[in-house]
Amino acid sequence: MNTRRRPDCGPRAGAARDGRPGTRRLLRSFVAAALWSLATLACAVDIDALWEYDNAAASEARFRAALVDAAGDQRLELLTQIARTYSLRGRFDDAHRMLDEIQPALATAGPKVRARFLLERGRTFNSSGAPERARPLFIQAWDLARAARIDGLAVDAAHMVAITYRGTAAAVDWNRKGLALARVSEDAKARALVPAMLNNSAWDLHDMGRYAEALPLFEQALAEWRMRSRPAQIHFARWSVARCLRSLGRFPEALTIQLALQKEDTERNAVDGYVLEEIAELYDALGQQEEARSYYQRAAGALSADEDFVRDNPDRLARLRAKAR
Repeated sequence: MNTRRRPDCGPRAGAARDGRPGTRRLLRSFVAAALWSLATLACAVDIDALWEYDNAAASEARFRAALVDAAGDQRLELLTQIARTYSLRGRFDDAHRMLDEIQPALATAGPKVRARFLLERGRTFNSSGAPERARPLFIQAWDLARAARIDGLAVDAAHMVAITYRGTAAAVDWNRKGLALARVSEDAKARALVPAMLNNSAWDLHDMGRYAEALPLFEQALAEWRMRSRPAQIHFARWSVARCLRSLGRFPEALTIQLALQKEDTERNAVDGYVLEEIAELYDALGQQEEARSYYQRAAGALSADEDFVRDNPDRLARLRAKAR
């Protein structure tokens, strides 16, 4: 099935793939980390404010700087987030080792530390390809955070349970649980996950072929991202709406959206191979073969340069190349 679904489209979506910033960027990261350390001398550390999800290395530097003045549960929380930065960079053994070091202190730690520990242990398993090992940890985190009324972590846990059930009715059910809590919560972290859970539920329904049910959720996710003024997420959400319209056979409507996205990409000197691929598929479905062939060629060229796409979609890439001839 031709989807572009992101594996975890929450606040951490778009995390850096290699985590190796250049010298100047690294210097800026450590300067920022030092500033964050000074800013947190007189108050509790805001974990979410320290995160830069597109740059796990910079986030690690901030967490380590904050550790200088941290103690007790606050220190343990920071360590769980350093473990998460390892997981984001594929350093799963390092993440597990850090979590192993934290584990003995959990007996006397508060519920927030324990919930974060469960979340990060689960994320490390899930990201390394073991969702079955991750799922019970996420469910424990949900139960613990709900009991302690830590809504942000509870919603995070629900959305992670759903990810382990990806493409099934259970995923939709868990996202509904998370959404029900997030929508009535005063916790900013909980509310921030609303568009991600809508997006993920929409893709779960789409993966099950329930396109008519998926479309309203894609549209709701788009509306939520627009309320938050997040350009990259808005672009992706519009693409997703159009992709679902294609599945519903509403080709002209879908093509209008994808062509608008391509025009915007061109205006900012960007190329989105997924948009080009969709335009090719839509022209093909409408019987406009010359236009389709041109876009298949362009899509194949753009997506061939995407290492993740090449690794994960060999059959799809082969089809694009065949259609481009």
